[in-house]
Amino acid sequence: MSVAVAAPRCAFAAALTIAAALALLALLSLAVGTPTLSPAQLLNAVAGGGPAWLHPLITQIRGPRLLAALVVGAALGVSGALLQTLARNHLAGPDVIGLNDGALLALAISLIASPAGMIGPWWCALLGALATAGLVLAAAGGVGTQGYRVLIVGIGVASLLRAGFDIALSSLPIMHAGSIYAFSVGSLSGRTLNPSLIAAGVFALLMGASLPLSRVLALMGLQDDSIRNLGVDLDRLRLLVLVLAAALAGLAVSVSGPIGFVAIAAPILARRWAASARVALGVSALIGASLVVAADTLGRVIAVPAELPAGVVCGLFGGPFLLRLLLRR
Repeated sequence: MSVAVAAPRCAFAAALTIAAALALLALLSLAVGTPTLSPAQLLNAVAGGGPAWLHPLITQIRGPRLLAALVVGAALGVSGALLQTLARNHLAGPDVIGLNDGALLALAISLIASPAGMIGPWWCALLGALATAGLVLAAAGGVGTQGYRVLIVGIGVASLLRAGFDIALSSLPIMHAGSIYAFSVGSLSGRTLNPSLIAAGVFALLMGASLPLSRVLALMGLQDDSIRNLGVDLDRLRLLVLVLAAALAGLAVSVSGPIGFVAIAAPILARRWAASARVALGVSALIGASLVVAADTLGRVIAVPAELPAGVVCGLFGGPFLLRLLLRR
């Protein structure tokens, strides 16, 4: 069997395995909590049977929360895969180059301008991430001949934006400051169905725009002249990749706040498991979704009766993962 045939089969097998694990994690997420549901109760809840409180628990509380976790994780996984391909660096991610901080700052500014809601309109986070991508491009003088220039400049921009968020936070009334600070640690608690469905629809559009790039993104490991000789408009491709990555990161932040580690870890694991000639965007999405669902579920049981936000759980496990990655390299 040739390598060309073996690689797609390996990627397909990895995707099926991860999808099966994600399905089990999703069922566990629906069952775990206060109260914890047995398999029979979970089936009754999905079918609309059982006590009066059972069906609303799934359809109005845990179901929307699960959908939000799936969208956030998948968006972070794809965003990280795009940024790591662009920067040619496995440590690139939306939190590293300031996309998350820009999204948070935009939410805080929207509250200062119009303090009607608790954390600001969700789409402000998406616009903030896109504006941050534009700022990074301007500061870097474009994507450049080597994508890592965006990574280096992005680290500095992220520091400035985080300071701006802290200043905006100190300027807000205590009610709004408390709400957006709780949001800034990355939590999926209290997510409702309609916003989660909207986020899922936006993610589907962005994913649809990203998937056709998977084949040409595999060329990013070549020298720039070699890529251009194959007829690829490299500058346009890099700009498109950055815009899509920023939009996906902004979408994730708009739903849950910033959740670290996932955007870095998911593409690394996808490359290791999929062994595909293409950039494994689909596998990255599945792994990212699995990580966030697992973190959100674990956060409900690890410190009962308290609940740890998914962002905190990801940070607890993400630190050792990154240290191991750096030491191995």
